[in-house]
Amino acid sequence: MNKRAARTVLAALVLPVVGASTVACSSTDAEAGSAPPVLVQSVLPVGEANPMIAEGVGIGADAAVYKTSGIGPSAANTAAPQGSPESYIDTATFAGGVLPAGVTVTEAQGINVLRKIRDNLEAQGLGLADVTTMRVFLDNAPGTDRADYAGWNRAYRQFFANTNLETGDTELVPMGTAEPAAPLERNPARPSRFALEVASLPVAGWLVEVEVDAVYPEGKGPR
Repeated sequence: MNKRAARTVLAALVLPVVGASTVACSSTDAEAGSAPPVLVQSVLPVGEANPMIAEGVGIGADAAVYKTSGIGPSAANTAAPQGSPESYIDTATFAGGVLPAGVTVTEAQGINVLRKIRDNLEAQGLGLADVTTMRVFLDNAPGTDRADYAGWNRAYRQFFANTNLETGDTELVPMGTAEPAAPLERNPARPSRFALEVASLPVAGWLVEVEVDAVYPEGKGPR
């Protein structure tokens, strides 16, 4: 059975906020000695200083949640044929649409998509650090028979899960086969996440589509 018939699910949970965020409790709650309600509670694997995936995230009843639509890459590379995977390479990161050694088209599209998600969130007063849940849909590049999970995960680490939870230090991450370097955006968030290979995506040339949920910080909500 090939993947287009089976649509195999091949990825899991990742967390975004280290520890728990809480909302303020009332004086009645304080007098009663009850714990304040939890806004966001992340569950990280025990003993891992820099996990990419985690076990889940709990969102309290008082949380204000923002959900994006599915977001794919923008067609920025005019040097490539329209509608080709290469036409969705982000030329702001890869000048002229030329990919460095080892960087895959899925990786480049992933960087493109995550930049767009950041812009989407910032327009709502949020940031990548506020992301709690991520759903990722991948198509395989032409000439391959499997989605490029490794390339996607390299793109992901450029924007998420790139700090050491024990020391707080920034973790260096690779781009393609280059030596690990500072990520494009430092971010300790590790959202719950799945990555799924699909038979096709809605726009010709897309290899990556992502949607996220983000929780507004305490005291804030939709504009």
